[in-house]
Amino acid sequence: MHPILTHNLGFPRIGADRELKRALEAYWRGDLSKEALEDTGRTLRRRHWQQQADAGLSWIPTGDFAWYDQVLTLSATLGNVPVRHRAEARNTGAEPGSHSECGCSEPIDAPEAPEGPCRQVDLDTLFRMARGRAPTGAASSACEMTKWFDTNYHYLVPEFHPDQTFELSYRQIIDETREAIALGHQVKPVILGPLSYLWLGKEKADNFDRLSLLEALLPAYQQLLDALADAGAKWVQIDEPILVLDLPAAWQQAFEPTYHRLQNRAVKLLLATYFGALGENLSTAVQLPVAGLHIDAVRAPEQLLNVVDRLPVHKVLSVGIIDGRNIWRTDLRAARETLAELTERLGERLWLAPSCSLLHVPVDLKREQALEPELKSWLAFALQKVDEVVTLAQLLAPEPAPSALAALEASDQSVRSRRESRRVHNPAVQERLSAISPTDSQRQSRFAQRSAKQQALLQLPEFPTTTIGSFPQTDDIRQARRAYKQGQLSEVEYRNRMRQAIADAIVRQEQLGLDVLVHGEAERNDMVEYFGEQLDGYAFTQFGWVQSYGSRCVKPPIIYGDVARPRAMTTQWARYAQSLSRRPVKGMLTGPITMLFWSFVRNDQPRSVTARQIALALRDEVKDLETSGIQIIQIDEPALREGLPLKRKDWGEYLDWAVEAFRLSASGVNDETQIHTHMCYSEFNDIIDAIAALDADVITIETSRSQGELLDAFEQFSYPNDIGPGVYDIHSPNVPPVEAMVTLMEQAAQRLPKERLWVNPDCGLKTRGWAETEAALANMVSAARRLRERSSDAA
Repeated sequence: MHPILTHNLGFPRIGADRELKRALEAYWRGDLSKEALEDTGRTLRRRHWQQQADAGLSWIPTGDFAWYDQVLTLSATLGNVPVRHRAEARNTGAEPGSHSECGCSEPIDAPEAPEGPCRQVDLDTLFRMARGRAPTGAASSACEMTKWFDTNYHYLVPEFHPDQTFELSYRQIIDETREAIALGHQVKPVILGPLSYLWLGKEKADNFDRLSLLEALLPAYQQLLDALADAGAKWVQIDEPILVLDLPAAWQQAFEPTYHRLQNRAVKLLLATYFGALGENLSTAVQLPVAGLHIDAVRAPEQLLNVVDRLPVHKVLSVGIIDGRNIWRTDLRAARETLAELTERLGERLWLAPSCSLLHVPVDLKREQALEPELKSWLAFALQKVDEVVTLAQLLAPEPAPSALAALEASDQSVRSRRESRRVHNPAVQERLSAISPTDSQRQSRFAQRSAKQQALLQLPEFPTTTIGSFPQTDDIRQARRAYKQGQLSEVEYRNRMRQAIADAIVRQEQLGLDVLVHGEAERNDMVEYFGEQLDGYAFTQFGWVQSYGSRCVKPPIIYGDVARPRAMTTQWARYAQSLSRRPVKGMLTGPITMLFWSFVRNDQPRSVTARQIALALRDEVKDLETSGIQIIQIDEPALREGLPLKRKDWGEYLDWAVEAFRLSASGVNDETQIHTHMCYSEFNDIIDAIAALDADVITIETSRSQGELLDAFEQFSYPNDIGPGVYDIHSPNVPPVEAMVTLMEQAAQRLPKERLWVNPDCGLKTRGWAETEAALANMVSAARRLRERSSDAA
C-alpha cells in the first residue's frame, strides 16, 4: 500500500509573535526600510515552510503568504490595479528599466520599454489599494473591504470595469515558489480560481456583468500557471470556494469551459472547495478537467461518500478532515473510522488535509503556558493540526507507527475528558434558558412611540453626531494595561489611569462639539475579549493571535462551556463617564452574535443555544446600565451578516435565532432608553428584513468605502428606524474633507428621511492616532452643522 499523501491549504502568515504585523506598521510609519520588511517576510515564510516539512507533510503550500491579503495579492498579480493607485506607482523614483517597482525577477530589455501593468505594481501599490496611503505615492481612496465568506477574515474587494484588461504583472507567488523549491521543499502553490475571483469582486460601472470579463481574465491565469510551472511547481492548488454557494446558472455553466482552457500539461491542478457542501454543484466539480478535488469534510461530512461515488477513477480526492477554522482537537479515532472505507476504495488517490487554510487559527498551542492543563488538552492550533493530518495518514497505514498509536490514545483521553468535565455544564444557565418566553425578546412599544419619548428626553439636534465607541489606544493606555496584567501596577493605580483616559476622551469630544459621547473604551483590550474575560464559560490564550485584515490581529476567546455573567462588566466605567458630562454618553456592549462568531465556539451543542446564553448575560448588563442612568446603550453586531449560512436554504433558521438573541439582550429596557447597534463591511441587501427585525432604535453602518452603495438596501426596503451612515473610512489614515462628508449625507437624505439620519464614522477609532482622529471628527462636526444650516435654509 502506498503511503497516503498529506498537504496543507495555507498557513498563518502573521507569525507566532505577530512579527509581520509589527514590521508592516513600522514600515508604514517610516521606522523600517522596505528591505527590512522584506527580510521579515522571508524569515517568516522560511520558518513556516520548515515547520510544515518537519511535521512530515507531503506537499507544502506557497502563495499563502500575503503582505496584506491574498485576494489583493492576486489582483496585483493579474494587473487589476485601479487607475487611482496604478498612476501613483510611477512616482516611486524607481530607475528606468528596473523592476524595483514590482519586485519581479524578469529582465526588462531597455529603459524605453513600453509601460505595461508590470511597470505599475509594487509593494506600496498594494498598500495604497488596501489603506489609501503608503510610504510612497499620493494618498487615494482605499479599495472596499468585506468578509471572506462566513469568516472574520477581511479581503480587499477587486474592482471591475467593462474595459478591464488583465496581464501577469506582479510575481510574488512565482518568486516565493521558486524560493521554497530552492530550499528543498516539495511545494504546491495556492491561487484563487478565476470564477471565485470574479464572484468576489464588484462592478464599478453600471449595466455590465463582471462574468463577461472571464474571457479577458483567463489568458492571465494561463500566464500565471505557465510561470509557476517554470518555477518548478508540479501541482497547483486552485481554490474555487464559490462552488459551495447557490450559484446562478451562468456561473455554474462557466466552470467547464474555464477549466478546459486552464488545462496545463506542465502542472496538475487540485481544485479546492471549502466552508460547505458542493450540493447542486457536485456534478460540475467532479467532472472538471483537473487532477484532483479537495472537499470540506468538517463543515459538510454528509457529502463525503457522494463525492467518492461520483469521482472519476483517475482523480485524486483530498479530504479536509481536520477543522481549519476552530481550535478543538480532532477526535482521531472517529476521523480514522470515517476514512477507513475511503482508504480501501481510493488507495493512493486519497490525500488528507485540513478542511481549509489554517489562516483562521493561531500558530502554536505549545506556547500557551497559562491555560489550565485539562482545557489545553482539548485544543489544537495550526502546527498541531498539521501534526494531526500526518498522524491520521500514519494511522491508516497497515502497521501504524508507535508514535501514531500514542497520539490516538491521547486523542481518546482528550475526548473523554471534555465529554465528562464539570466545567462545561452549568445547571443554572440551563434552567434560565428553559424559562425564556416570547415576550422576553419584545420591546414595550413600537419604534415610533419609543422615538418620541427618547427625543423628548435627549433633545438631540437634527443630524446628531456621535462615534462608534472606541478612541485611540495610545501607548500610555497599552503600557498601563500591560503593567497591570503583569502585576507591576496596582488595581487602584490602573483604574485611576483608565479614568484619566476616559476623562480626556470626554473633554476632547465636548470640545469637538459631538452630540452623543462615548467613554472611549480605554480599559478594553478587544471588543470581544474584554467581555469574555468577565463571563463564565470563556477561556483566553496568551498568543492565540489570528489575522483579521492587514496588520489587524485579534485574539479570539474560547467558549468551552455554558456562558453566564457573574457580575456587572461595564457599569462603573459608564457611570463615571456620564458623571463628567451633561451630554448623553453611550453604554457600549458587544452583541451576542458577535460574541459568538468572533470567538472559537464550542462544537458540542448548537450555536443557537450558546447565542441565547450570551444574550441572557448581556440582558443583565443592559438592565444594569439603564439602572445606572445610561440613556443610550449600543449593542454592536458587526458579525450578524458574517454568520449567515452560505446556502440560502439555511438562512431562515439562522436569522430567526440570531435576531431573537439580539432582541433578548436588548428588550428588557424602558421605552425611553435608546438602543443602538453597529454593523460594518457587509452586504445588507439580502438580510435587510432581519436587520429591521432587530428593532434597534438606531443602526450605524459602513458606507464610506462603498460610496454610499450600502444605503440602497435601506432605501428600497424603507427601513423604519434611525440610521447613521458612516461618513468616513477609519481604516485609512486620510483625514476626510468636510464637503465629501456633506455630499455623502446629502445623498443619504435623498434616500431616507433626514429626520432619521445620524452622522458618524464608519467604525471605531481604536487603531487611529489622536491627531488624525480629532482632525477627522472636527470635519465631521462641521459637516453636520453645514447640513443643519442647509436644512434650515431649505425649510
